Amino acid sequence: MSPAFVDEQLSDWQLPDRVQDTLTLAISVIIESVPFVFLGILLSAVVQVWLPHGVLARHLPRNPVLRRASISLLGMFFPVCECGNVPLARGFMVGGFTVSESITFLLAAPILNPITIITTHQAFGWDGHILVARLLGGFLIANVVGWLFSKHPDPQSLLATKFAAACATGSTNGHDHEHGGLGRESRFSQTTEIFIRETSVIMPALFIGSAVAALTQVFVPRSVLLALGSNPVWSVLAMMALAFIVAVCSNVDAFFVLSFGSTFLPGGIVAFLVFGALIDVKMLALMRTTFTSHTLIQITVVVGLMSAALGLLVNYVA
Repeated sequence: MSPAFVDEQLSDWQLPDRVQDTLTLAISVIIESVPFVFLGILLSAVVQVWLPHGVLARHLPRNPVLRRASISLLGMFFPVCECGNVPLARGFMVGGFTVSESITFLLAAPILNPITIITTHQAFGWDGHILVARLLGGFLIANVVGWLFSKHPDPQSLLATKFAAACATGSTNGHDHEHGGLGRESRFSQTTEIFIRETSVIMPALFIGSAVAALTQVFVPRSVLLALGSNPVWSVLAMMALAFIVAVCSNVDAFFVLSFGSTFLPGGIVAFLVFGALIDVKMLALMRTTFTSHTLIQITVVVGLMSAALGLLVNYVA
């Protein structure tokens, strides 16, 4: 069999278009997310091993409302997207944050970080109040959700069983977090161990979430969403559905949705930028490593309702 014949046979064999599209989309989401995931895991390990136990928690205001508001702004100092914030929030919980405080950070940080602010401004400027609505909406939603969960009678029940057990021992890798007597080499070793352990937990969830997002994008006709763009109500709901499906990183999602600006009303764009940064299929898969399914359903419902209300407000007021 000649090499030319083999090359011809291979060139004739191709995956079906939808399979190719699914693989391409899934891989693109993974490639886009992985650097931020690794950065978030590394920061999580640093928080757990190198910072004195509870140092961040001790320097925050004592008043619960002001405390959560301050936690909302921590994303300014940790400019990673929503994927990287999951392991970082896990580290904060181990380091002394309450469950409600960690949820507040997890929801606020993807929007209130400098990269997201800059890219949103570059995409939209001050047009249609989109940037202001995104920042204020993200801050408000994160704090309302944090306040709601602060009233829960048993916060530990909100956590996935394995992670709750890890928190009880003081570290996501099962080691005692009181590391004051550890030498530099021991700390590097523990940092490496946490990085490997967190990667083994987070990465499978990222792969699953990326695959689900890709499959949904391929098999749900985008024309259905576009047909709804001019309606004040349906434009908001359609863009929220699109944000949930496409699972674009919050640091670059403004450029993705910019192409819909001429088709959808500003409220729909705002709903996309707020809801998608907090909740999407990829994010839920990652958050499931930390929270119970019931907790995620509650978070999704509250965030969804508030994002929709924000989008409608922009449509009818702006």
